[in-house]
Amino acid sequence: MTRAIRTLPGMGAFLGVLSAAGAALAQEAEAAAESGLDSGDVAWILTSSAIVLMMTIPGLALFYGGLVRAKNVLSIFMLCFVTAALVSVTWVLWGYSIAFGPDVAGGFLGSPLAHLGLAGVSWEAGADETIPRQLFMVFQLMFAIITPALIVGAIAERMKFGAFLLFVLLWSTFIYAPLCHWVWGPDGWLLGLGALDFAGGTVVHISSGVSALVAALMLGPRRGFLKEPMPPHNVAFVVVGAALLWVGWFGFNAGSALAANGVAVVAFVNTNTATGAAVLGWMCTEWLSRGKPTAVGAATGAVAGLVAITPAAGFVEPISAIAIGAVAGFLCYQACNLKQRLGYDDALDVVGVHGVGGTWGALATGLLASAALSGGGGLAQLGKQAAGVLATYVLCGAGTFLIISVLKATVGLRVDEESEEMGLDLTQHAESAYTHGGGS
Repeated sequence: MTRAIRTLPGMGAFLGVLSAAGAALAQEAEAAAESGLDSGDVAWILTSSAIVLMMTIPGLALFYGGLVRAKNVLSIFMLCFVTAALVSVTWVLWGYSIAFGPDVAGGFLGSPLAHLGLAGVSWEAGADETIPRQLFMVFQLMFAIITPALIVGAIAERMKFGAFLLFVLLWSTFIYAPLCHWVWGPDGWLLGLGALDFAGGTVVHISSGVSALVAALMLGPRRGFLKEPMPPHNVAFVVVGAALLWVGWFGFNAGSALAANGVAVVAFVNTNTATGAAVLGWMCTEWLSRGKPTAVGAATGAVAGLVAITPAAGFVEPISAIAIGAVAGFLCYQACNLKQRLGYDDALDVVGVHGVGGTWGALATGLLASAALSGGGGLAQLGKQAAGVLATYVLCGAGTFLIISVLKATVGLRVDEESEEMGLDLTQHAESAYTHGGGS
């Protein structure tokens, strides 16, 4: 056999290349082992980052786009799409640094200059890390994108496109990034307090829900609100969008383990279990109150369950996830119907789903946290959770009020009555989703 190999032309050179390649791979493996980089963790967080972006575009765009009238569906898609573009740039320039840079204000703010333009944020893993810091940055970017995009549901069908872009710029810089530092920054004051938030109950959902309420109140209701019907124009969009959110949420929650490990499995199982329970909770509540379960209701119930389990995903047992989801389905259904009686126009139920669902999930985390997974819950932990919820209310409520006030006094918030009547697709973007039909 040896003599046969020696007679093949070029085989010696080929074997030399293989040997050199093997040596190079061995050196890379040794270097990765020294740095702590784990290829499985890297692959999982890259995948999670991609599917979390999918939650916003196209998941949230479809979900919200189906709920509005046909004359505004492109406007919704555009708001979600451009939010992703804008935050992708600002997060790299300064947002990440404010959120995860060295603390400069007693746990309240990261240094905006420490990682300006990702300075010092390596694409290699450090000695005590299994994923590169830039990968952590891009995973967190996807959260920074979807959070202001959620607020689109409260201002739909009436806000100027330019005013919304300025709102996202200011809100993501002065509200989202500092709040992220409070909760997840290494020296964040809520983290130091011991408040638990596995994947964004306060940072993503309560922040967007509270800000949505303030924005909806300050913007005022749509023309014809509570006087004329405004049904969803495409229920199929709504269900498909909710389904994409459900799938993407596995990256959102299980990815927040930041490793391909047992905690990711726990978060994955709890996410799916709570969502199923919430669909059933919403559906049964609607069935009993209105006589029929609706597809829009089931889809909205799924989102409510996903929201509620987010802060608890890696901290509770599956039986607790069922309770969190089922209660979320019931509570969020009631909250979404309450706006009719209170008269505020949260067009697509951001307050009822994300504000109420996020609050319930954060408090339930304190009550139901497992000792094996988080150190345990109880009244002491509930108090810490309540402090986190209250602090988020104050920052997001006051901050959004200030931002909206400045925009209202400078560029203006709303389109004029004629533009609103014609629809934002035509008046803001000179396009129509349904050129040959599909009227409003």
